[in-house]
Amino acid sequence: MRFVLSLFYHRCVDSFSFILHRKPVPTSDKRLEVPLVPGTKRVRDDFSRETFDESKRKKLLEALGDDEGSKQGAWAEAQAKFEWMQPSNIRDGNGRNHSDPLFDVRTVHIPENVLKKMSASQRQYWTTKCHYMDIVLFFKVGKFYELYELDAEIGHKELDWKMTISGVGKCRQVGVPESGIEDAVQKLVARGYKIGRMEQVETSEQAKAKRGPNAMVERKLVQVVTPSTLTDGIMKPEAIHLLAVKEVLENSGPSAVIYGFAFADAAGGLCYVGSFCDNDAYSALDALVMQIAPQEVLYEIGGLSPGALKVFQRYIRPGSLPLVLTPLQPGADFPEPATVLELISSRGYFQECVKCSGQQPGFPGVLDTVDHKDAAMTALGALVSHLHRIKMDAEIYNGVLCAYELYWGFMRLDGQTIANLELLANTANGGKAGTLMGYLDSCATAFAKRLLRRWICHPLQDTKAINHRLDSVEELLCNPECAAELRALLRKVPDLERLSARLRGFSDSSFAEVLLPLAKQAFQRRLKTLCLAVSGLLRAYQVLECLRQMPAKARLLRRACKLLKVKSSIECLWSMEPKLDMEKQSLNTDQDEDEETQRKTLSWMILEFNKHQRHWTAIVDALSYIDVLISFAAAKRAAEGPTCRPTFVAADQGVAVLEMQGLWHPFAAAGMGGTFVPNDIALGLGKPRAILLTGPNMGGKSTLLRATCVATLMAQLGCYVPSESCTLSLVDTIFTRIGARDRIMSGESTFMVECAEAGSILCNATSNSLVVLDELGRGTSTFDGYAIAYAVFRHLVEAVGCRLVFATHYHPLTQEFSGHPSVSLQHMACSFDSSSSDRQLAFLYKLRAGASSASYGLQVALLAGIPASVVDAARGASELIAPRLRGFSSSGMLNCWLRRVCSTAMDSGSIAGAQEDYKSLLGLWSELQTAL
Repeated sequence: MRFVLSLFYHRCVDSFSFILHRKPVPTSDKRLEVPLVPGTKRVRDDFSRETFDESKRKKLLEALGDDEGSKQGAWAEAQAKFEWMQPSNIRDGNGRNHSDPLFDVRTVHIPENVLKKMSASQRQYWTTKCHYMDIVLFFKVGKFYELYELDAEIGHKELDWKMTISGVGKCRQVGVPESGIEDAVQKLVARGYKIGRMEQVETSEQAKAKRGPNAMVERKLVQVVTPSTLTDGIMKPEAIHLLAVKEVLENSGPSAVIYGFAFADAAGGLCYVGSFCDNDAYSALDALVMQIAPQEVLYEIGGLSPGALKVFQRYIRPGSLPLVLTPLQPGADFPEPATVLELISSRGYFQECVKCSGQQPGFPGVLDTVDHKDAAMTALGALVSHLHRIKMDAEIYNGVLCAYELYWGFMRLDGQTIANLELLANTANGGKAGTLMGYLDSCATAFAKRLLRRWICHPLQDTKAINHRLDSVEELLCNPECAAELRALLRKVPDLERLSARLRGFSDSSFAEVLLPLAKQAFQRRLKTLCLAVSGLLRAYQVLECLRQMPAKARLLRRACKLLKVKSSIECLWSMEPKLDMEKQSLNTDQDEDEETQRKTLSWMILEFNKHQRHWTAIVDALSYIDVLISFAAAKRAAEGPTCRPTFVAADQGVAVLEMQGLWHPFAAAGMGGTFVPNDIALGLGKPRAILLTGPNMGGKSTLLRATCVATLMAQLGCYVPSESCTLSLVDTIFTRIGARDRIMSGESTFMVECAEAGSILCNATSNSLVVLDELGRGTSTFDGYAIAYAVFRHLVEAVGCRLVFATHYHPLTQEFSGHPSVSLQHMACSFDSSSSDRQLAFLYKLRAGASSASYGLQVALLAGIPASVVDAARGASELIAPRLRGFSSSGMLNCWLRRVCSTAMDSGSIAGAQEDYKSLLGLWSELQTAL
């Protein structure tokens, strides 16, 4: 055994010394510090299975550097060198400590006397690191990349790397060979870290020739990779966004707030800028967060209100990295609009800048459609400054800037509606199962998946545009063979949006900016990107040729075929294909062709490719449209129930219409194995605009509410609707208040959330809106909850006049509004056998006229598993309480409303002159007649 240990020890020492290019360390040195090599942990784990006595185990651990006693002096000595990094001593670049509100976590102050004592390599590292304390910084040393001090702790904790006292200035250090750096970066970024790399920009021979025999090799920070700005590697189809937000208080009202925002999709080479006005409910800000799902948010220190911060803090995506909030310095990092204009112009950013509509090219013309330009410009300045700091100038130099519309021109879907209807992610695990995105998404291309998400967040409000989409879907349904062939071709098309964006970032002079040691890697990466883009675009032309063979009558499909007429673009691809094959062949065979000639040839081809970027963008747009429309057609063919093409009509004398026959919920049907119960729903068109819905718990009320909203949304997306027939006038907004939940991390109770959502609805709903409310008022005392439900329902019915479905267990409400001309009483039917011993309850999931007689809560409690003895006790208590509640009515409420209406009418001089009050009086009169 002693021989085995000795042999293992000698081999470890020799191999470690060889890898680090150091002289072998004498084996008699018991305080050997063993540097990192991949596999060290595995070897140690294998040997730990053997049984050693304590002395032998201690000797082995000493040899491997695990004896803490032998290290105590080295650790203490290393720690003393970085006293200025201790939490109590640390200062930012401006000398502020942690208690200062403006403390900048990105920087650290290094005392001048400390810098003077550092070696050249230490100064080289720390003069960069002191400006990037928020980034894990890899430092290239020979054939290794090393991490020091706090970064070394991260490498040790996250990747289980062995920490030693080594590196620049004998500090705590971990490292990885250059062959493993890409894997290490990907792992750390996947865990939420920002990673930077300091590369050697010259060889030691070059350094000595330039600056003498003792010259230090020059190093530069050349790359920063963050979770919010990924451009390479293994990436999901979803866009990754970095968002900058500027909050400005509006002078016109105490609760009005302006938000300017800008966000970047680095992989797609796209930046967006816009603004909106919000209120205390933060519904618009919530909608922005839900729509773009940012990975990181840049904001001014002290520049966001507590309510706005809560919106970001409560945005959690299960299974994904948490949203990162990055506070920046006011003024310096959020510059004034004039400074932003000068900054963008002087650096030449957004050379491909165009509006989303394709008009008015150039900067700053893209900002013409932004309402609150100053706030938007400041946010854009923060975004580009941050991208410049993390070495992503290429992405914005040749990037595209677009104006982003939160609501304008589209159906309004606020954040709570997107969440309540589970349009993009389910509430169970954040996945797509049971969501509209999951139901409609059978797209073959990644860029079409991103377009579908944007469409779901922005349903159309233009009947003509909706019918154009429906015409295309209908035509694809009539030609299933062609649709299947198109989909098969689309599956072979790579992510052209990201590929063309990467090539757009490779300007004609960009090779000159590539460091010499990285030139070969850059050449290989660019050659591969160009090859994929060219072959992918040639496949895209095959898709368009296939589409041309179909007798396309739909406008959208005809427009896509017109792209084939631009011959110069496809000829460019044909000319490049053989040249790229030759370049790949020379690369694979290691031919001795002049590297400079190869780089010039590749630069020329990239430049020629980029000349047609507008056409490539048009092709990607056309293919994404086709792909999404094929998915709409596929969803119709795969539907488990009847579907129909929606019919849009104008509002009848200002009264909006929504009528669906045989409505069913596609997600619920899929979740229950394809079973469903169709229902008819009618709002307007000679019928009451509001439905007061009652019925038992678990009886299907919430499913009906969601089905109504989802079908309406699908209709305005241009989809076929899950019903036998569908007639509606355009909906400007869908508002929902569904489900009971709190926001414990934001300090908001269930009832507070209910009221906040209801308040947003009352402030923003119009007569063209669709509002669904489920169980409003149940988060507080019975009478308070009932009173709030009563007042909210009456306001929406009489003051707003929207299409409304209001589900409740407050059965006295059905008595209040039983005679109201604008309210229809309906319930979800069930079958209850009170004569049987077990009093069985059967849910029929069928919508029927009239009010439900009870909620059958005791029977549902039995189904939920509450012991029968407890339910029997509850039944006895119910029999005692019920007689006391039978006299419960809102006659006091009716008298209060009647007095208010009469008082208003007297003040105005005539009841007929106050139209809204007259409607209220008419409704109250009907209810009083019923009550009497």
